[in-house]
Amino acid sequence: MILGKFSRYWILQGAGWGSFALINTFFAYSFGTLQNWQATETFFGRLSIYLAVGLLATMTMRFAILRLNVLQKPVEQQAAQFLLMTVCFSFLASFTYMQSLNGLGLLSQKELYYLKKNVFLLILDGAFGYFWLFFIWNLIYFMFHYVSKSRKQQMETLQLETLVKELELKTIKAHINPHFIFNALNSIRALIDENPARARTAVTELSNILRSSLKAEKGETVPLNDELQIVKDYLALEHIRFEDRLQVQYEVDAETLKYEIPPMMLQTLVENAIKHGISKQIRGGLVRIASGRSEGFYALTVQNTGHLNGGAEGGGGFGLSSTQDRLSLLYGERARFQICQLTDDLVEARVEIPVDKPLNQLTG
Repeated sequence: MILGKFSRYWILQGAGWGSFALINTFFAYSFGTLQNWQATETFFGRLSIYLAVGLLATMTMRFAILRLNVLQKPVEQQAAQFLLMTVCFSFLASFTYMQSLNGLGLLSQKELYYLKKNVFLLILDGAFGYFWLFFIWNLIYFMFHYVSKSRKQQMETLQLETLVKELELKTIKAHINPHFIFNALNSIRALIDENPARARTAVTELSNILRSSLKAEKGETVPLNDELQIVKDYLALEHIRFEDRLQVQYEVDAETLKYEIPPMMLQTLVENAIKHGISKQIRGGLVRIASGRSEGFYALTVQNTGHLNGGAEGGGGFGLSSTQDRLSLLYGERARFQICQLTDDLVEARVEIPVDKPLNQLTG
């Protein structure tokens, strides 16, 4: 990684100063500056020194920027320090350039005159040319690192958001399963004294449910068909307790069995329907599970005899709130969940899920 950055730096340095050399050579040739061998030798000698001083100055500036941690400071301070460095290194580079030309005897007659009469004007003239080169160099260097830093921060933010969503989903799952187990064990406990044979059957049903739920923990979504098997085991368990008071109907479109839903979500809705609906009715009631597809979504509904009240009203209670949270985390605003009083004695919980993949899989 460091080698890659090092190579990229030298490639950009070479491209920048190489372009400057080619442009100056082109204009010198176009305007007839290279009239003879002596003029050509002088031109390329001065150009080589100019490039060498400029390259050395930008390398030193880069070292100073990294050593002073300029890129870690607020943008306003970065801009001020970049401008200050540009001015200071422009004068330093101009002084070094003029001294080098003087030492090699490459100064023009005009430059020799200013060297004797007013050396500051000579250095100021050279500093003006270097200033614009260093200003462009610093601007590119600043923008490159600013954009890279912004992209890195965006990537870290996205990774953090993904991690938070994963942790939230795991937390919700950790609450759902103990919540379900607690209610199931209560049902079994009620059967132990009343009918031991049925209690043993209930234990078998519960083991099937737990085995299926453990498999569901491995992923964030499962096929509706797998989830439906868990629900059937659960309803078989509850049917032992409610007997004829519990009636179940399935209206499941076979095409939707392959679609993905959050694990244990359907079971949670069915459990809520029995806890807040069927169990509160003296004569029991009906639980109807249906699914269908339309316009890029597939709808999953759980209807039960009863009325919206208590923990179920307004979507309250852990089961319903966890359903809403899981849909939001997995699908954002693309999934919808609502519970309403469909008729005078029928409550409906409806989930609409997009057919495509969850958000975390789309961005991963």
